[in-house]
Amino acid sequence: MIERLAIIGVGMIGASLALALKQARAVNHVVGCGRNQLNLQKGMDLGVIDSYTASIAEAASSADVVVIATPLGAMRQVFEQIVDIVAEHTVITDTGSAKESVIKVAQTVLGEKISQFVPGHPIAGAEKSGVEAGLADLYQNRRVIITPLESTDPEAVAKIESMWQACGASIEYLGVEHHDKVLAATSHLPHMLAYGLVNYLSSLNDHDEIFKYAAGGFRDFTRIASSDPVMWRDVCISNGEALLTLIEGYKNELDQVSVAIRDGDQDRLLELFGKAKSERDSLIGNC
Repeated sequence: MIERLAIIGVGMIGASLALALKQARAVNHVVGCGRNQLNLQKGMDLGVIDSYTASIAEAASSADVVVIATPLGAMRQVFEQIVDIVAEHTVITDTGSAKESVIKVAQTVLGEKISQFVPGHPIAGAEKSGVEAGLADLYQNRRVIITPLESTDPEAVAKIESMWQACGASIEYLGVEHHDKVLAATSHLPHMLAYGLVNYLSSLNDHDEIFKYAAGGFRDFTRIASSDPVMWRDVCISNGEALLTLIEGYKNELDQVSVAIRDGDQDRLLELFGKAKSERDSLIGNC
C-alpha cells in the first residue's frame, strides 16, 4: 500500500497509474500536481486524484512515492523543486521514454538522494492527452522497463516494481543506453515518420482531397501524429543521437525502394516487400 502518491503531471500516463492503483486498492491518497488547474479539477471530478496543488514541493513534501510524468524537458525543474523537500523514505520515479538524459539531470540535481530515484518507463500510451484520457486498464499486460543505477536503493526498486505490478504490468530491466536505442527504433522513429508524412502531404496543393480520401491504413499509420508536440520535441532533443542514426538508416532504405521503382525492378521490389512482411509476421504476428 502506498499511503500518499504524488503524481507530477496528470496526463494520460499519470492518470492511468492513479486509476489502476485505486482499482487495485494499492494507494490511499493521490495528490496531483500540474500547471493546468482546470485539468486538475477535472481529475478531482473524475475521481482520478484526491487532492491537487500547483506546487511541486507541496505535492512531494509528504509523499511516499513521487511519480514524475512530465515531458522530458521539465524533469530538471521538478528535481530541483523536490530535492530539499522529499523525506529519506520517499521513492522517486519517472515515466520518461528516454532514460540517459533524465538520469544525468537526476544525478546532477539530487546528489546523495539519487539512491531514492528509480528510473522507469511504462511501454503504454496513446495519442490522447489530459486527465480524461486516463484508463484504469492501460497497463494491464503491458511492459514497464526499469533502469536502476548502481547507487539505487534495492528497496526503492522493489517499491516501484510492486507499484507497477499492482497495475497489471510486467517488469523488465534494461541498461540505460540499450533502452534508449531500442525505444528510438520502436517508438521515437515511428513518431517522426508519422509527423513527417502528415507535414509533407499537407503541403501539397491537393492535400484536401488526400486527407478526404484517406483510407484505414493512412489513418492507422498517422494516428500517432496527433500526439503531444511538446513531449515529442523533448524526446528528439533527449535521445537525438540514437534517433538520428535510425533516421539516416531509414532514408537509405527508402532510397533502395526509390531506385527499384525508377528502374522498374519488379524482382527487387518483391524482395524488399517480401522480406518486410516475413520479418513483421515472424516477430510481431499477422495482426
